[in-house]
Amino acid sequence: MRLCYWHSMNPSEQAPLRPLPFLIFSSRWLQLPLYLGLIVAQCVYVFLFLKELVHLVTHAGEFGEQQIMLVVLGLIDVVMISNLLVMVIVGGYETFVSRLRLEGHPDQPEWLSHVNAGVLKVKLAMAIIGISSIHLLRTFIEAAAIGTEGAKTTSEGVMWQTIIHSVFILSAMGIAYVDRMTQQKH
Repeated sequence: MRLCYWHSMNPSEQAPLRPLPFLIFSSRWLQLPLYLGLIVAQCVYVFLFLKELVHLVTHAGEFGEQQIMLVVLGLIDVVMISNLLVMVIVGGYETFVSRLRLEGHPDQPEWLSHVNAGVLKVKLAMAIIGISSIHLLRTFIEAAAIGTEGAKTTSEGVMWQTIIHSVFILSAMGIAYVDRMTQQKH
């Protein structure tokens, strides 16, 4: 008796898979708990956002413009990280685990129709640059507030954050270039 496992490649076609290829192909479902964990992490970010928003609203009268700007930058940072999580959860699941079958759904993200591992990497790199930009802007604002006390330590921190941010930008450009080269060859 020959064991065959069926996998639907297309609703109208069925192709048998031998046990080892079936096991290997099915191992993609081991990523499901990882994506579910990222959904839990996103819930934590929603809680953090709401906590910071309440903090901003309740202390708006006491804060100066700079403090408000720093809290708002923190809120933007949380939103950008949450966007990054959505891209990883939705795009990663669609690319590596299973189709979401959202065709025709009014809320289907535009980028999801042409997502692949290369596109996902470029989008993630761009999101990381955005998050890094927010952190760098916060550092610049906080450094200006510190003034001359601890200037050497502050300027070194700003310098290293700027270098790291520049490396993120160069890495994203490299990823986009390599992805574009591979797309042209196909």
